[in-house]
Amino acid sequence: MTLMRIRIDATDLPGRTCGAGPATDFGTQGYANIHVAVQRRNRPAELLDPQPGDAATATWTLECTTTAGAADPAGATPVDVRGPYVQGRPGGRFVYLSWGTVDGPGDFTMFRRAKLMLDAVPAEVLTTAARQGLLVGRLGLTDGRGNPLCARVVPPRITWTSEPSP
Repeated sequence: MTLMRIRIDATDLPGRTCGAGPATDFGTQGYANIHVAVQRRNRPAELLDPQPGDAATATWTLECTTTAGAADPAGATPVDVRGPYVQGRPGGRFVYLSWGTVDGPGDFTMFRRAKLMLDAVPAEVLTTAARQGLLVGRLGLTDGRGNPLCARVVPPRITWTSEPSP
C-alpha cells in the first residue's frame, strides 16, 4: 500500500445561480447560492471544502492509498485507489463533486453531481502518480449550456497528470 494524493484543480465555475426559466434542466425556479464540494464516501452530507459557484478557481486535495490490482489478460497490473473521498468498486472508482445550494444557516442541499472517473485515468499516468505521490485532475466546471457540470466526467473533459508530491 502506497500513500498518494489526488488534487482536483477546477476553473470556469458557472456562477452562484443557474436554471431559472422554462428552457432549462432545473424547471422555472432555478438555484441560487450554488456551491461545489467533494463528497465523502458513504456520507453524502459530509463535504470537503465547499467552494462558491462564482469562485475564480477551486482546488481540493484528497488523501488516498494505492495498491497493485490483479494483472489483466495483457499482463498489465492496474493500480487501485482507495480513500475516504474515493467512491465505487475496484475497476470503477470515482470522486463525486456535489453541487448544491447553501441556505442562511449554512445547510448544503445537493441538486446534482459530477462523477470524476478514476478508471479513465490513463494507466501510465496512474502508475506514475502512485510512485511519485500526486495525481492531478484539471477541469472546467461549466457544461455546454452554462450550468454546473454533472454526470460522468472522463477525458478530454478532464486532464489527468502525475506530479511529484510536494
